[in-house]
Amino acid sequence: MNAAATGLLLRSPEGTRWFFDPGALCLEFLTTGGTGAFARFEVLHRPDDLAEWFSRSRLRLDAARLRVDGTEVQAAHQLREALWSLAQDTAHGRPRRRQDVAAINRAAAGAALVPQITDDGACGWRYPASGSQALSTLARDAVELFTGPLVSRVRECGAGDCFLVFVDASRPGRRRWCAMERCGNRHKVRALRARRGEPEEHSEREAEETPT
Repeated sequence: MNAAATGLLLRSPEGTRWFFDPGALCLEFLTTGGTGAFARFEVLHRPDDLAEWFSRSRLRLDAARLRVDGTEVQAAHQLREALWSLAQDTAHGRPRRRQDVAAINRAAAGAALVPQITDDGACGWRYPASGSQALSTLARDAVELFTGPLVSRVRECGAGDCFLVFVDASRPGRRRWCAMERCGNRHKVRALRARRGEPEEHSEREAEETPT
């Protein structure tokens, strides 16, 4: 996994912005949408969408030099579905499904991005690069996470209406929320209202915007 300290700035359906760091590239990818209930969050419609997402991910790829075509967008959707399934099964202690493991292994088997030392001494990537290379790198990150020492720390957010998955890298291993300013804050607001005996008729947006 890429160890860079990073994350994504997300926007809730109500318009609130918040920062989410799932701790792994492959789990960052789950924020791009999915099928079923996750379809409303879909952001990967065109090749440019996938290139732009990789530029904002912890890989920090140059979208202008990342070549992506329509078949790679379809491959991204397929890989993401396998990752969703494997991540949720892992978080809830369920057996892994063979088809999910096979899909991730297929993606990981392709040629990956090639790291380079840049002129300023930082880590960069060799270009031009393809969407398939980026997806292979993402799949290899998943292999490392789901076979590594942090696999038991893969968690789903404790909020009943949030399904984001993250790696709990905290020392005590007690992280419950995708982010304190998002679901942690909503939990605190609801608990406060429950203690006061107030009805739960306030809007979700009001709960999100209440200071922690």
